[in-house]
Amino acid sequence: MLTLKQLLDNNRNWARTVTETDPDFFKQLASQQSPEYLWIGCSDSRVPANQITGLAPGEVFVHRNVANVVAETDFNVLAVLQYAVDVLKVRHIIVCGHYGCGGVKAALENVRHGMIDNWLAGIRSLRRKHNEELLSLDPRLALDRLCELNVMHQAKHVARTSIIEDAWTRGQDISIHSWIYRLDQGLITVLANSINSPADVESIHEISG
Repeated sequence: MLTLKQLLDNNRNWARTVTETDPDFFKQLASQQSPEYLWIGCSDSRVPANQITGLAPGEVFVHRNVANVVAETDFNVLAVLQYAVDVLKVRHIIVCGHYGCGGVKAALENVRHGMIDNWLAGIRSLRRKHNEELLSLDPRLALDRLCELNVMHQAKHVARTSIIEDAWTRGQDISIHSWIYRLDQGLITVLANSINSPADVESIHEISG
C-alpha cells in the first residue's frame, strides 16, 4: 500500500507532467468548468469516471454513492443534479453502475447488513418487483441482472425529478443514459435507449444483445 507521502509525490509528478505537455492547462482549468456530462456512479474505487471514459479533468461533473442511487429524498444528489443542469448546463446525464456491485448484492441478499439497509431500500423494492425473474437465474447472473435493473431504475428517477422536468419545460437539451461497467473487461455497455423527454420515461426499453 502506498504511503500518504507517496500519494503527494505522485500528485506533484502528475502536475509536472501535465504542465510540461500543456503549460496553460491548470490556468485554464481554474478559470472555469464547462463539462457536457454529469456522471452519477457507484462509489466503488474501481470505477473512476474520468479514466474509464478517457475524459480529462474539467470534462465530467461527478457524483458517486453506494450503488449509484438517485433518491428523491437525498439532497446531496439533488444539489449536484441542480447545479449540473441549471448552472453548468450539462447536456448528458450518465447513470453508470457496474456488475458485481456490493451495494446491489447487499440488497439482493435476504439478511441484515446494518445502516446500509436503509440506503438500499429502493433496490430491495426493485428486487421484490422482479423476484420471479431473479429467482430463475443463477445467483451470479441474478446479481448482474439486478445491477442492470437498478441502473435503468435510477435513470428514470433522474428523469422524474422536478429539476429535469423543469429543464425540459424550458426547452433545455438534456439526455439521460443508462450504462453499466464490467470490472473484469474494463468495458461499458449501454443498457437502454436514452431518455430525452418526459414521453421517453415510460417507454424506455432495453437494448438487446
